[in-house]
Amino acid sequence: MPISRSLALAIHFVLDECVPPILRDRAWFTWLPFQLLFGRHAETFRSFKDRAHDLSPEEFRRVYAETAPVHLERPTDLNAACLRRIRARIAGRTVLEVGCGRGHLAGLLATAHDVTACDIAIDRALPARHPRVTFREENVERLSFADRAFDTVVCTHTLEHVQDLDAAVRELRRVARRRLIVVVPRQRPYRHTFDLHLHFFPLGHMLAARFPPERGAGGRILENVGGDWCYEEERVDTPLPAAQSA
Repeated sequence: MPISRSLALAIHFVLDECVPPILRDRAWFTWLPFQLLFGRHAETFRSFKDRAHDLSPEEFRRVYAETAPVHLERPTDLNAACLRRIRARIAGRTVLEVGCGRGHLAGLLATAHDVTACDIAIDRALPARHPRVTFREENVERLSFADRAFDTVVCTHTLEHVQDLDAAVRELRRVARRRLIVVVPRQRPYRHTFDLHLHFFPLGHMLAARFPPERGAGGRILENVGGDWCYEEERVDTPLPAAQSA
């Protein structure tokens, strides 16, 4: 079912902000929508948060591969403002996108940069759809790339999914030479959600806390951009606009 990011944000606002938590967290409240949206995969979505941290990396990857047909259909999870922001903030020639999904952002960036894009599972059609992009199957918690391998590393709508968030942050920082850009949804935690999210960032400081300042690194920015959190940090001591620093 095609759905824009703007519409998705509006739906999330109604469900997460307007429905009382005593209803929102009840399985019966989401039972019918889950059945209609996810069919035979409804139970996978209902139970995912309870069992995700006990799954092996291969089992975790398989959940995403098997449920791919019922994921919301849109070229990218990025809203328009975040998309413009990222394209304007790429530093250097080489770019790694971690969690590339359907390859929309990677394809856009590849018109001006050398782009490598990876995800836990890669659609076999992506290389033909975006021939300028090098695609790899990778787990963000254990990237196979060398230290400081890419000028800019971009990771959007991915960290909310990972099993080990701290490991994922360490890996993103490790492979970024100049700049790291991260986007996550501004979403409240609930047990039953219409996605496979494990981590939630309703407030900005909850995301910033997962990226503690490092000696030798530069400035940081954290902003609400179009309804999602956009975090940016310099991997070397280069100042960012002081008025926006997190």
